[in-house]
Amino acid sequence: MTRVAGIDCGTNSIRLLVADVHPETGELIELDRRMTIVRLGQGVDRTGRLAPEALERTFAACREYAAVIEELGAERIRFVATSASRDAENRDDFVRGVVGILGVEPEVITGDQEAEFSFTGATGELPGDDRRLVVDIGGGSTEFVVGVRHVEAARSVDIGCVRLTERHVRTDPPAADEIAAIRADVRAAMDLAAEKVPLGEAETLVGLAGSVTTVAAIALGLPEYDSTKVHHARISRAQVDEVVTRLLGSTHDERAAIPVIHSGRVDVIVAGAVVLAEIMERTGAAEVVVSEHDILDGIALSVA
Repeated sequence: MTRVAGIDCGTNSIRLLVADVHPETGELIELDRRMTIVRLGQGVDRTGRLAPEALERTFAACREYAAVIEELGAERIRFVATSASRDAENRDDFVRGVVGILGVEPEVITGDQEAEFSFTGATGELPGDDRRLVVDIGGGSTEFVVGVRHVEAARSVDIGCVRLTERHVRTDPPAADEIAAIRADVRAAMDLAAEKVPLGEAETLVGLAGSVTTVAAIALGLPEYDSTKVHHARISRAQVDEVVTRLLGSTHDERAAIPVIHSGRVDVIVAGAVVLAEIMERTGAAEVVVSEHDILDGIALSVA
C-alpha cells in the first residue's frame, strides 16, 4: 500500500483525500476526506484575475490540509488545479502560494485531463460494462466524458455553477429572464460538447460534484447531508425537475434553511441544478446515478 494525498482545487471548493492505495489492484482505502468552500473563482469570469481575498481563503485551507497530510504521513502529494486557475492572468501568485505551504507545485491541468480523472474516480467501483456518460458539474466548467472502462471521448465546457451565477443572476430569487439566459448558455455549451462527445448514446448517466450531490440530497429528503445515502443513489428526471422548481422559487434565506445545502453553495445551487436538468433533457436520461467519488479519487489513484 502507498499512502497518498490528492488535492483538487476548483472554482468553488478545495478538497483533500488522504488514502492508502494498492499499486497493482487500485484498491483505495480512504483515511481522510474533507472539503472547504473557498470560491477561488470569485470574479474570474469578469476580471480574468484571482481576487486577493479568494487567494487568502484558498491558502488558509491549504495550511489546514498541510497539517492533516503531515499527521497522516502521506508519502506522495498531487495537487490539481482546475478551471479558475486555468483562466486567471495571475495564476503564478496562486502557484507560488501553494508551493510555499505544501511544498508541491499545483498542476493546472487541461479540461481533457480533468475529464480523465473524473471518469476514473467515478466509474472505478461501478459494476457492469455499460457505456457511461460522466458529467462533472463544477464551479467554472462542466466535463462530459463517455466510455465503458476507459475514456472514449471527453470535452470540457465553461458552464459551471459559479460562472453562470456571476454572469446572469442579479435578483433573488432569480428572474425568469436570468434563468433563460443560464439555460441558453448551457444548451450552447452542450452543442460544443456534442461535437466531440456523443451525448445521447450512453446507457447510464453518472453525475459528480457538489451541485449533483446537493440536488440528490434534496430529492431524497435527507434531514442532513449523508454521503453514504447520496453515493450511488439513483435520482429520476422527475425528481430533479421537482428540485429545480423548488429552488427557482426560493429566496437565498429559504435555500439556506434547507439543511443539506452547504452554506457556500446557497447562492450557486440554482444554476448548478439547472445545468443538471438541462443535461438530462438533452441526453434523454431517465435517471442520474450520483457518485461521491470523482476527480479527487482519480487524482489519488494517479499518484500511486
